[in-house]
Amino acid sequence: GAVDLGGGGGGGPAVLLESPEGDGERRAAGAEPPARRYRLRDGCWVFCALLVCFADGASDLWLAAHYYVRGQRWWFGLTLLFVLLPSLVVQMLSLRWFVYDFAASTKDSGAGTKDSGPRGCCRLCVWLLQGLIHLLQLGQVWRYLRTLYLGLQSRWQAEHRRRHFYWRMMFESADISMLRLLEAFLKSAPQLVLQLSIMVQQNSIEPLQGLSASASLVSLAWMIASYQKVLRDSREDKMPMSYKGAVVQILWHFFTIAARAIAFALFASVFQLYFGIFIVTHWCIMTFWIIQGETDFCMSKWEEIIYNMVVGIIYIFCWFNVKEGRSRYRMCIYYIITLSENAALTILWFLYYDRETTSDFDALILVCVVSSSFALGIFFMFIYYCLLHPNGPIFSHRNVGCIFRQEPPPVPGSPTDAVTSPPRSLPRTTGGEREGAPGERDSCVPVFQVRPRTLPVPAARAPRTERPVIRIDLPRKKYPAWDAHFIDRRLRKTILALEYASPITPRLQYRTPGAPQEVLEYETTV
Repeated sequence: GAVDLGGGGGGGPAVLLESPEGDGERRAAGAEPPARRYRLRDGCWVFCALLVCFADGASDLWLAAHYYVRGQRWWFGLTLLFVLLPSLVVQMLSLRWFVYDFAASTKDSGAGTKDSGPRGCCRLCVWLLQGLIHLLQLGQVWRYLRTLYLGLQSRWQAEHRRRHFYWRMMFESADISMLRLLEAFLKSAPQLVLQLSIMVQQNSIEPLQGLSASASLVSLAWMIASYQKVLRDSREDKMPMSYKGAVVQILWHFFTIAARAIAFALFASVFQLYFGIFIVTHWCIMTFWIIQGETDFCMSKWEEIIYNMVVGIIYIFCWFNVKEGRSRYRMCIYYIITLSENAALTILWFLYYDRETTSDFDALILVCVVSSSFALGIFFMFIYYCLLHPNGPIFSHRNVGCIFRQEPPPVPGSPTDAVTSPPRSLPRTTGGEREGAPGERDSCVPVFQVRPRTLPVPAARAPRTERPVIRIDLPRKKYPAWDAHFIDRRLRKTILALEYASPITPRLQYRTPGAPQEVLEYETTV
């Protein structure tokens, strides 16, 4: 049996819940991933992220008050602007998500149009509490605390409800990761460049300035690593990132962003107008590069464009993978461009800096700091990819070899047995190419892998417990995009309702990409 609960509105993707007595062939189409459980170290990671969020915001406000007391109104205005404006944008987005989720849950609970009695009073208190929380700019703090609560509940509850709370915790983690990443590059990154520029102009470092810049830098590096970790943890088709890998990623981004921000601050202290022109030009080029790559993150075209523009801001400071596949070549191109820009900005500052306020020795030290920080960042990047990448070392013997190599045939029914992206057309072979020299075919490396007709008998394995399947009538988004049920809140609401109503925890299954006619045409051409 299949139940169509839809997505809560017209045009939404169909969501079906298949019972274990349904189509056996469809059940065998996907392998059941091992269940992931919430651990105490996950709670410690969320608590540390909360402390980083507190430190970043509190240090900026403290520094703004310090500027105001000393009468430095210009620095006070800019510091406060880079705190309040991004925070307002993020709080509005967070409140919008809460309004949709709470309204949907209230509607699904069977409440009538008239709210009366204790139930209506409780809903009113929730609205007032959330409004006050977001008015005080504490929406992220609330979401962090809620993530901790849901994670701990997933440890303490029974087996069925444990999985339900774990899913809710993952949804909340995805929300807070997106919100904090947006806030980090709208608030912490400009704040870091601003405070470094003030230090260079004043030729001195005050304790509050150093604290604010350090908190902003840690917040940027932490949020990039945390975003990547939560994204990998949310996808059951990817290996999760270890905490060792996350810490090394923090160090990687910490040093590369530090070198980038110092180079920006040095150049902006001398060439304010040209610095603005450089930032706008770099952002336009990076945004065009991202759009040209045809990302597939959001559910609509306009949301995708806005997302690409935000990623363009991230590309001003650091690398951020947005396209499926091997990213080493794109990453090498990005870091070559970044290294060239850092060198050009630092050299221009060194040629035109004010000799009266900055000595030659201090200038050489700043140039060495920029170069050594960037080198340290690249070193930790190699450590991550060579030793701590979730898919294994990138330079291991398993990842090096001939492109067209013989591979063992896949087990029938496994996910790798499906054709994921067949080409739409193949070049025809000419007559001269068909009649080659004798023995030429035998010495040629095989291009296409031909599967044998007699498939090997798969090894015996333990029988899998039959579970319901939630089938989503959408193709699964390719990594590093979020799955549709993480960004489409209608799907999220429907899946949580199905999961809560089912006596056995169901598993998700997206539509298999590739139409049968297209696959048949591809096989006939081959």
